[in-house]
Amino acid sequence: MSKTDYPASVDHNAAMIEELRADPDYANAYLANALEEINEPGGLGGFLVALRQVIEARGGISEAARKSGLARQSIYRALSPNGNPTITTLAQLTSVAGLQFTLSKSSH
Repeated sequence: MSKTDYPASVDHNAAMIEELRADPDYANAYLANALEEINEPGGLGGFLVALRQVIEARGGISEAARKSGLARQSIYRALSPNGNPTITTLAQLTSVAGLQFTLSKSSH
């Protein structure tokens, strides 16, 4: 086997997007899990990254901009790890991702 049989490294983000693209049910569960952990330390940033990955897997940021009417730069900014999107923006982007927010009674 030569060294060229295996890539030197695999970009984690790109690999995750491919996995999410290949399995829509996994993508839904991945995003739901990130939403459940949103109140944990780093949870909001983790959710925003997960939402961005799912959007990338389901057509990309340009397609999300077209479907939502939001500017591409606004989406990139909102879904950055330090983003601070409005609830309206999150609702639009989760809809573009094929999902919707739901509320349930807290166990706390």
